[in-house]
Amino acid sequence: MIKFINISKFYSPNTYALRNVSFHIKPHEFVSIVGRSGSGKSTIVKLLIAEEKATKGKIVVGGWDITEIKPIEVPSLRRQIGVVFQDFKLLEKKTVYENVAFALEVIDTPRKKISPIVRQVLKIVGLRTKVDYFPQQLAAGEAQRVVVARALAHRPKILVADEPTGNLDPITTRDIVELLVKINELGTTVLLVTHNREIVNFVKKRVITLDRGMVIGDQMSKGRYVI
Repeated sequence: MIKFINISKFYSPNTYALRNVSFHIKPHEFVSIVGRSGSGKSTIVKLLIAEEKATKGKIVVGGWDITEIKPIEVPSLRRQIGVVFQDFKLLEKKTVYENVAFALEVIDTPRKKISPIVRQVLKIVGLRTKVDYFPQQLAAGEAQRVVVARALAHRPKILVADEPTGNLDPITTRDIVELLVKINELGTTVLLVTHNREIVNFVKKRVITLDRGMVIGDQMSKGRYVI
């Protein structure tokens, strides 16, 4: 599903964000990528969604070599990858329903298909009763669930959660992580990028550990955050 092959990312004048990083994530896996601030976690996300390009190496997503992806091809890639960020980035003047529907409208989904998709993903994240709420009426955990629903709306093969619980309390954090596990069990490959030791150890899935831009550990099952 995802292959990073000897990937390096250099930022001028003298900073390597990643050095010879290699890993292979198979379809339907749940993988946590962990490490301290500055270890290269966010750089991996940026390369995966083609926000930036690698300095060296090869990246393959679903059999597609995206290493030298063209700008015109980026939207097609991002329809395969749903992304959940720490900052919710919800549209404040749109309801929960409208926020999720907007993700489909921008890719020209036929109008008659939008409503059933939106209602389905809101059911998955447990927000069927909040369709007419605005973001400011939601608790933080509910707002993050809307973000997850929006990321799922175009039925991506991969869901990337980049520090999705950074602004949440411990109980709400557990709820969001359990939701990610549920989504993975429904067949979506999940990549959780985090520095939160507790949630990684709670999930007990594969753990890839980064330090100063290098992979220093890859625990294939029942992994723990050990640094």
